[in-house]
Amino acid sequence: MKDKDIYLRVKDHSVSGEEFDLIFDKSLDLLETTPQPSEEELPKYYESEDYISHTDGKRNWFEKLYQIIKSIALKRKLKLINDSANDKGILLDVGCGTGDFLKVAKSNGWEVSGVEPNAQARSIANSKTANAVFDIEHLLEFDAHQFDVITLWHVLEHLPKLDDHFKIFNRLLKPNGVLVIAVPNYKSFDANYYKSFWAAFDVPRHLWHFSQTSIKKLATINKFNVVRTKPMIFDAYYVSLLSEKYKTGSMNPLKAIWVGWRSNLSAMRSKEYSSLIYVLKKK
Repeated sequence: MKDKDIYLRVKDHSVSGEEFDLIFDKSLDLLETTPQPSEEELPKYYESEDYISHTDGKRNWFEKLYQIIKSIALKRKLKLINDSANDKGILLDVGCGTGDFLKVAKSNGWEVSGVEPNAQARSIANSKTANAVFDIEHLLEFDAHQFDVITLWHVLEHLPKLDDHFKIFNRLLKPNGVLVIAVPNYKSFDANYYKSFWAAFDVPRHLWHFSQTSIKKLATINKFNVVRTKPMIFDAYYVSLLSEKYKTGSMNPLKAIWVGWRSNLSAMRSKEYSSLIYVLKKK
């Protein structure tokens, strides 16, 4: 494969129906969604009642299941940051959605702030956090070295100008600060199984598609070290459910469970889980 070959052509299955190319960047082992919508155009691709991270919806069995799994995941996320930080301090959650992680962290003794570009989600988050959530532009207004921990739970893939954002995170973190990044892994079994129907490609909302190599290279370039990597076991099942819908027109829970189980089983050997959490520390 050349330095800038087309890796795959993928359809936006959830909003626009448009097609996008995933371009392989050999130097970073990274896939880039092409063409990328402008920052003015991007919000229209999030305009869907089915964009689940912007609501607390429980309209059907899928949304109810999502909320149950989310509550379990929140406890695991909290344990991870408690284990990764020297002590409970000041936390920033970037792309905090409806604020559930901030609410849990705050109740556990963390001082919290969040940023969220979606106005509806931001309003819900503020109702849970005593107005601790701001629009994305506020990233530039926080003080240097203000935070002990910055978290991005399935958010980095949405951010344009990766290097600029890494520089911002580096500036905002204290010298011993921790950056926690959770992203899908395009080298997982379920990604290879579903190919262009893999829900975690989610073009064009996902602008970048990461491997373990690409995260480590980006970390090094931006003066971080990856000190820990953890799997997100549930993601293989959730992503497979959506992928089945895109591939066949209907969710097939039994098939999705089978693919998710195979993905996690394969990852026990390869370590290529559907999604991974990376704990980074400043150099």
